[in-house]
Amino acid sequence: MLKGINQWCYPDGTPLEKVFEYSQRAGFDAVELNMNPNGGVGLTMETTLSEAESIAAMAKRYDLKLRSLSTALFWEFPLSDPDKAVRKKGQEVLRKQIELAEAMGMDTVLVVPGIVNSRTPYETCYANSRVSIETILPQAEQAHVRIGLENVGNKFLLSPMEFVSYIDSFQSPALGAYFDIGNALHYGYPEHWIKSLGERIFKVHAKDFSESNQSVPLLAGDVNWKDVMTALYEIGYNDTVTAELTPYKTGPELLAYDTARHLETLFNWAKPV
Repeated sequence: MLKGINQWCYPDGTPLEKVFEYSQRAGFDAVELNMNPNGGVGLTMETTLSEAESIAAMAKRYDLKLRSLSTALFWEFPLSDPDKAVRKKGQEVLRKQIELAEAMGMDTVLVVPGIVNSRTPYETCYANSRVSIETILPQAEQAHVRIGLENVGNKFLLSPMEFVSYIDSFQSPALGAYFDIGNALHYGYPEHWIKSLGERIFKVHAKDFSESNQSVPLLAGDVNWKDVMTALYEIGYNDTVTAELTPYKTGPELLAYDTARHLETLFNWAKPV
């Protein structure tokens, strides 16, 4: 497995070169970049393919892999929204993600499939999100970029069996799961989700939570990490495990060092003898 760290693990405004520098020094194999609102640091909806290629070249100089691209923009423009104009904007976000990922050599983009809220009943979320994703799938397949659907606090796809059924309904090798270990703790046991999803898991996010539902450093919460890592090895997962944690207020580079050691510990726990 590869040790990965998300750009969000560093404070807002941290220059990308510092993100790469801190991550490389701490011993990470990969960095996950985010597509931010216009005006943010790094990739945005306005980033050109030439600019994206320059960022990829910078990461290569630091000997870091760029394997996936995430974004928070699907919370602002849900693919499931009742408003067609909002859904269209969400589809534009996904199309841009795929374009950037292809240009930068990334194989997966993280997508929040839909959001159930007071405006969007469950059935509407299910139907609208499927249409939105089906619209974009041909582009992803042609670009050889996979769409990884994240299990997240969106009140949608709340069980591993439902998540499996939803993914399989598309019948596309370009669609799978971006599995978030900590998020699964809200609805059950991450190790059970892993066994159910199996080879559908394209990428993995690592975070931890305490009983008070607060985000905490890896190993400090209630995730049963030994069982989780054993489950990942049993399904043959061998890609990035990317930390997605709250930045330290002081000494932001220290989080990278601490988290790299935590991930190495997790990897060693479940390695086959």
